[in-house]
Amino acid sequence: MATKRVNGEGCIRKKDATHWEARITLSRDPVTKKQKIKAFYGKSRKEVKEKMEAFLDELEEKKNSYVPPEFTPEDENDMLLSDWLETWHKTYLADVKDSTKANYRNIIDNHIAPVLGDYPLSKLKAPVIQEFYNQLKEDKGLNPKYIKNIHGVLHSALDKAVKVEITAKNYTSVCSIPKVIEPEIKPLNKEELERLFAALKGEEFEDLILVDLFTGLRCGELIGLTWDCIDFENGIIHVKKQLSIQRKKGGGKPYWSTLKNGKTRIVLPAPFVMNVLKHHKAVQAAQKLAAGSLWDEGDFPNLVFCHANGYHYIQPTIWKEFQKVLKKAGLEHHRVHDLRHTFAVNSLKAGDDIKTLQENMGHFSAAFTLDKYGHVVDEMRKASSNRMQKLIDSMSM
Repeated sequence: MATKRVNGEGCIRKKDATHWEARITLSRDPVTKKQKIKAFYGKSRKEVKEKMEAFLDELEEKKNSYVPPEFTPEDENDMLLSDWLETWHKTYLADVKDSTKANYRNIIDNHIAPVLGDYPLSKLKAPVIQEFYNQLKEDKGLNPKYIKNIHGVLHSALDKAVKVEITAKNYTSVCSIPKVIEPEIKPLNKEELERLFAALKGEEFEDLILVDLFTGLRCGELIGLTWDCIDFENGIIHVKKQLSIQRKKGGGKPYWSTLKNGKTRIVLPAPFVMNVLKHHKAVQAAQKLAAGSLWDEGDFPNLVFCHANGYHYIQPTIWKEFQKVLKKAGLEHHRVHDLRHTFAVNSLKAGDDIKTLQENMGHFSAAFTLDKYGHVVDEMRKASSNRMQKLIDSMSM
């Protein structure tokens, strides 16, 4: 049976018939929370007690310069991960969008630094990182996609540290993260669209939803659209920017941000869309006249879609109002983003090729578009094959 030592010095126990063991707790791992134990062995209680006391005496003598066992003396000049993350975020992200940098900042401050920040880079090994990822899922309950984002930030930061020779290896490359399962695409079918159109009549957000449905614009692009980007003469919409909100606790401020893939694009919608926009411009002009001095565009003037007093929308407003319209139409839950998917599916069924759809959607590559909507193309090919077979069967050969 173990015998506790006085003054918190540890404990001594008889290990077997001929051996004794002494154990003391040195520290607690910041990630696993497990205690780090130092053990001493000998053939008598006296022997292990002397070894343990000698070790403790040595620690006492070196207490002003002692480095914890997990950080050996040769690592004294190691940069801490938290310090490197600050340097990386400030110095090496010149080509990254402001919105992306803000997301990185949020991930660093809320997830990476609080757990791994005190580790020297040389001690940031695979088991430590893997345990961190596991905790994100098991203890914090974060979804796989967000864990992937956290992994991406840490991987990029450590990858740069290797390239600039701050550390020798990036161990995130050998760690495992939960598999991301993409949510099922749920475009609205013909019957659902008819019910949606009927429910939209006279609604405040009728024009906005119709434009979204027949252009495939992202929600941020839609609420960030300005009238100078609408070319009525040539029937063109120039998509140049989006209206975003900083991700901060308590709510962030709205700001202009670049598009998701960093490239501007033009969309040539059906004439129906341009007619909707012309109607909406007339409605907005009447609202502005009625508001008079109360018309307030704030920092975001000339918006196509805004409140009746000129003030900008935020994405949660659009999400909330869209659910109201769906309820009125008697339809099940759909995301606003499903309007974008509906546009993509209908474009393919109308005969658009993948490259055209990629450009209209603002995807980074045609390969991404094909991967996203390839099942629709497969269905169309199968339907084409069936039609051809019916033609063959109808012929007398």
